[in-house]
Parts: sequence; structure tokens; C-alpha cells
Amino acid sequence: MEPDLFTAAAEDRREKDPASSPLAVRMRPRTLDEVVGQQHLLKPGSPLRRLVGDGAGGPAGASSVILWGPPGIGKTTLAYVVSQATQKRFVELSAITAGVKEVRAVIEGAKRAAGGYGKDTVLFLDEIHRFSKAQQDSLLPAVENRWVTLIAATTENPYFSIISPLLSRSLLLTLEPLTDEDLSALMRRALTEERGLGGAVTLPADAEAHLLRIAGGDARRALTALEAGAGSAIAQGESEISLRTVEEAVDRAAVKYDRDGDQHYDVASALIKSIRGSDVDAALHYLARMIEAGEDPRFIARRLMISASEDIGLADPTALPLAVAAAQAVAMIGFPEAALTLSHATIALALAPKSNTATTAIGAALADVRAGLAGPVPTHLRDGHYKGAAKLGHAVGYVYPHDVPGAIAAQQYAPDEVHGKRYYEPTRYGAEARYADVVEKVRERLRGGGSGPSGV
Repeated sequence: MEPDLFTAAAEDRREKDPASSPLAVRMRPRTLDEVVGQQHLLKPGSPLRRLVGDGAGGPAGASSVILWGPPGIGKTTLAYVVSQATQKRFVELSAITAGVKEVRAVIEGAKRAAGGYGKDTVLFLDEIHRFSKAQQDSLLPAVENRWVTLIAATTENPYFSIISPLLSRSLLLTLEPLTDEDLSALMRRALTEERGLGGAVTLPADAEAHLLRIAGGDARRALTALEAGAGSAIAQGESEISLRTVEEAVDRAAVKYDRDGDQHYDVASALIKSIRGSDVDAALHYLARMIEAGEDPRFIARRLMISASEDIGLADPTALPLAVAAAQAVAMIGFPEAALTLSHATIALALAPKSNTATTAIGAALADVRAGLAGPVPTHLRDGHYKGAAKLGHAVGYVYPHDVPGAIAAQQYAPDEVHGKRYYEPTRYGAEARYADVVEKVRERLRGGGSGPSGV
């Protein structure tokens, strides 16, 4: 977009006094060759290379692209590099502040620029997942007809957050997390280059390792923490950013977790899978990440209740009541004390014996029902309380279990289509071993054999 008076003044100030901008802004790559990481997207002939004019042109014009990845790994940076390098008209919008009106204005401007000056337009739309379906729909004609070449950035899974027609008209480019080597190279560049810290301070290995832990793969966070440490060292007249200086300047490690994006689901999934795998320490780690990121404790408690039935079941019949009690306690007390209750429940579930038979049993039963194996209810089991039911044979011949020894009557309960099917196959883990013994005796008695299990 063409800058207004205030934007132009701010840019002029940054040019005259580069230090007025954050280090992360000053160190933005100016060309694609300066980008760290994402080399799988920067090969010759790639969509991004073609956007800046590299490679063949002709009838195969540059495609619209959607950049997907967590915060701080280069989505906005790539768009910025394209804006600096391309000969095309570049317009930037954010879905946080823009709407359909702004999108239509850009499209009209793109048409005028193409018709009047023969200049193509690249539209960078940040946070596109924040656009509603109707707002995303407004982009379709411009993308389909190439009135604009769209670069859209999102931290959320585009298959859930972006409409299918827009996905089908664009190339989805997945950005990979930055490695420690990528971030180290970026920090070394920031330490030495004039637009960065210009060699004013050095960074020993132990302080660099701590900064990498703090960054968690986020380039912006790494440079922000580096700038804080450098500022503290310079203020104290030191030429080295010591580990102590970093620890004092950066009070705590920011947790790499976006509670509104993919990380929300990834960390929650890792928590449940760690519980399922009986790794109590890993489970507590993921629980701590969720708590530290400000996750809703009720969401965590709901996941624990599901795990109690899905992964433990009758191997420990106390697991579900414990998880339910934890959820009730969490709802009443909230954070920070709720962390204790969630820890209590997580430890108990992780160390409980495991059985997924409740999951597989209902899954098998549902599969048969969905396949059409749902015949009529046997007549002797049908409701016989209304007048005329007996004439229809309803409830006739039903044996009341409490009238027979052992309270198990040898009669058919399932419809003919699934009679004899075995959905529940118990394990012999934990308390479920008792159910494994009981179910065989019960099934035998239902077939008309045996004398019935004791204690059932």
C-alpha cells in the first residue's frame, strides 16, 4: 500500500535511526538468499522464487500461495522479502483489522494498475484464518482470475480454517520449524552486522544455548531475547552477554504454545498419548506447558475424563470417578490451585493399568450398526406394559433374571443379525482380569450351560 504521511515519517525515522526499530525488524532478510531455514521452499523455480521474478515467466504465471506454520518461523519475513524484491505492486493487509471493504478496494486497485500501467499486484494477507467464510469468499474472483497474486499467512491448520475453494486455487506451502542451527546463524548475524548489534557484544556458548531454549524455534523470540540481553550487558558496561545477564534480562522462558492454533491440539494430543503410554514425566511436561500457556483448566480436565475411559477403562474402574472428581474440583477452584488437582489426576491416569476395550467394544458395535446389522428387537424383550402387547407376542416368554439362580437367564438378548457377536474382549491387565473371568462364565450361562458365576 502507498504509505500515508505518518507511515512515511516513521519509515524516514527508521532509516535515519535504525536502532529505533526492534532487532527482529532490523534483521529481516532483504533477499530470499538471506532467509534462514525453509530451504525446501526456496529452490530454483519454486513458487516464491517465481513471485520475485526468478525463473521462467510466460504463460505459467506465479501462483497464489498460502504459508502455513507456527509463529516466528518466517511467514511474514518471506512476504516482506517478496515485497522488497518483486517488481510487482505489493499490498499488505491484516485479517485482524481488514474486512471485505478493504479487500474489494485492493482488488479494484489491482484491476486499475493492470489496465492502466500493466503492473501486477501481490496481496499479502496476514492471519487469514481470522477471516470469516464470507470474507474469504470475497477473495475468490480475484485469485481465480489472477487480478491479484495472493500470499496468505496462517498459524492454524488451513484444512480447518480456510475455505476449500480458496485452498484449491492456491498452493499450500508448509513452513518447517527452525532448527537450533538456523537460529544460531541468525543470532551470529545479528551480533556482527551493522544493522544489528554491530559487534558491540559477544555471546558465549552457554548464553547462546539458553537463548535457544528460550526461543523454542521462534526467530522473533530469539532476537528479542538477544536484544534484551545485549541491552543489559551494554548498560552494565560489559562486552559479553553472560548467562547471568541473559537470565536476568529474560525473566522466564516463554512457552512455545499457541492456545488458539495448532499447538493447542498438538500439545493436548501429546498429553493424552503420554498418559496412554504410561510416561508420567512426559505427561507432566505437557500438562505444565498447557498450564503455563494459560489453557482453560476445564479443557484439560475434559481430556483427562476421556482418557480415563478411552485408555484405562475397567483395568482401573476408579480412573473415571477420579477424573470426574478432578474436573468438578477444577471447575470450583480454578487456577492456580487447579494445577495441583490436574497434576493429581494426570499422575494417577498415567500410572494406572491400561485397557482400551471400552473403546474397541463400542467401535465394533457401532460398525455393525452402521453396516445395517440392526434387526428387530426379539419379541420377548419388547415392551409389554400396554394393552394388547400380549396379543402381539411382546414380552411373552421373557424370563425375569432375578427369578433364576445366579440372576442370569438363558435367553436371547441380541437381534438375530448380531446374535453371538462378541464386542467386549477384556484384557487381563489390572482389575479387568476379574471381568475377563466373569464375562466368559456369563456368556456360557446365557447359552444355557453352567450354573452361573458366583458374586455376579
